[in-house]
Amino acid sequence: MEGITYSNLAEKLAEIGVDEKEASVRNKLSRGKFSAAFLLQCLSAIGVQNLRLTG
Repeated sequence: MEGITYSNLAEKLAEIGVDEKEASVRNKLSRGKFSAAFLLQCLSAIGVQNLRLTG
C-alpha cells in the first residue's frame, strides 16, 4: 500500500497486538527476509481483505 511508512506500519501492527519496533520493521522489509506470518500480519494491519495470487 502506497504511503505507509515504517513508523505507520509499526503503529498499525501494534493496534492488532503485534509488538514490532519501527527499526525492526524497516530491517525485516529492507532485507526481504521475514516469515509468512509477518507478511500476513502486515497485510492485516494495513487493512488488506483480499489477496489475489497469480502464477
